[in-house]
Amino acid sequence: MRFKTWAILILVLAIAGAGGWAYWNHELRWRPKTITKHQAEIVKLLETSGWVSPKLPGRKLYMVSYHTCTDCIRFKLEEFPRLHARGVDTRVIVIALADKNGMAQSTPAERATVAQLWIGRDWELLKRWDAAPVTSWAAPGIAPADGDMARTAVVEAGRTLADKLRPLLRDNGIRLAYPTLIWWDAEGKLRGCACERRETYRFLRKELGV
Repeated sequence: MRFKTWAILILVLAIAGAGGWAYWNHELRWRPKTITKHQAEIVKLLETSGWVSPKLPGRKLYMVSYHTCTDCIRFKLEEFPRLHARGVDTRVIVIALADKNGMAQSTPAERATVAQLWIGRDWELLKRWDAAPVTSWAAPGIAPADGDMARTAVVEAGRTLADKLRPLLRDNGIRLAYPTLIWWDAEGKLRGCACERRETYRFLRKELGV
């Protein structure tokens, strides 16, 4: 009798544990986080960066990305039309990844375009860049950033932005990845996520009224 009781108890605990894991795996792990620490500093970094947007009248959504990021490309293709239809102002902050182990993680054309986006804040330029095949973009009509101290400094400003955001977001339980998305929900809470996976999209849409 005692063995049977223990067997039932173990079975119940196993079922409860499996259910808890399933809830975490399919729901909790994808939910965005409320940003409660360093709010003013994070918002200032975003607002003073070289973001570009369609200048829509609705709520603001900041997106930190780099051009060849496949998860960023997918988010823009799948979610931007829905967000724009609801008036959400998608403020895209494109950076050129820093060199790693002495190897460049961006191309000269990419660095030139990033610098121009930060300087000119031209949404149409971003659209043209996004529409072009990644390997064929030659930054037509755009001044090079390499060899130009001022434009190189703009490119470095984007990298510095990522470096500054990383620990501030980490303190709020958010890992800086690409894309990182930050917005205000209907209650005015500052929210964010490293929205690399489609599983995160439904929460963002709901909070932005899409």
